[in-house]
Amino acid sequence: MRLLRGDLASCTNPPAVVAIGKFDGLHLGHRAVIERAAALAREQGLPLTLMSFEPLPHEFFAPASVTTRLSRFVSKWHMLEALGTIDTFACLRFNRRRAEQEADDFACRTLAAGLAARTVVVGEDFRFGRGRRGDIALLKQAGRESGFDVAPVAAVCDPDGERISSSRVRRALEENRLDAAAGLLGRPFEAWGRVVAGERLGRRLGFPTVNLALGRRPPPLDGIYVVRVSGLPEGTRHGVANVGTRPSIGGVRRLLEVYFPEYSGDLYGRLLKVEFLAWLRSEVHFADMEALAQAMGDDVDNAAQWLRENGLSWESDR
Repeated sequence: MRLLRGDLASCTNPPAVVAIGKFDGLHLGHRAVIERAAALAREQGLPLTLMSFEPLPHEFFAPASVTTRLSRFVSKWHMLEALGTIDTFACLRFNRRRAEQEADDFACRTLAAGLAARTVVVGEDFRFGRGRRGDIALLKQAGRESGFDVAPVAAVCDPDGERISSSRVRRALEENRLDAAAGLLGRPFEAWGRVVAGERLGRRLGFPTVNLALGRRPPPLDGIYVVRVSGLPEGTRHGVANVGTRPSIGGVRRLLEVYFPEYSGDLYGRLLKVEFLAWLRSEVHFADMEALAQAMGDDVDNAAQWLRENGLSWESDR
């Protein structure tokens, strides 16, 4: 998968099917758009380009009010790449100039000229351009003038008829309803990151952890989780993860820490995928390190019990 960033006028792109969206979390609604676009690309014998923005438009307009995100760029990139159907990921900078771009100019300059769109695939509620004035009708009109077709995709709903959305996934994660989030995503919620150096507190307590930075807008998680981790030299393992600020030592920055029972190895610099399978408890403040170590031991025992009840082990791939 090729990454396209920066000024589209500085590069030449082949004619393509272009799918547009935020793709935050890559839930079942997003996948329906991508699957429709991939099918059209195969039918037309064209490559598939996925277009999104950094920052996301709502983050640009209200940065102070947006504190979490389902998938930062590194997670989104690897989830999209794993689909195996996308040829180019055009991740364009959303700035003041982009925010003030008129809808017809976006269709003409960005889609038709910049990305050489022959078919544009979007959700049926897609809005674009300055003040969100552009809708499907305007996009179709612009397409007739600029030489591309438009394929709207209907919203995907759950069995109760409620529309699947990133906000619903976010709410489920905030409430630690991981099964509900997985149902909306079509898989367990996942986060990607590289192992970075930590303060080695876990090692001193007898629970050496790997630390993954979560960026400025971490996922809406908090507490202790049973996780499945891919990217280790030996393959996939289960572990116990903490997502939080570590209040017992006065921490302020949100981190993801994972402990792998019955495992030792140097993982610094490795890119890991962490899937969240079950929530065990909230993160709390402990009076001393002895109480914290006791709680961590209890977390490991509870995680081991959950794995046994689900026919899994620390070493089990699935």
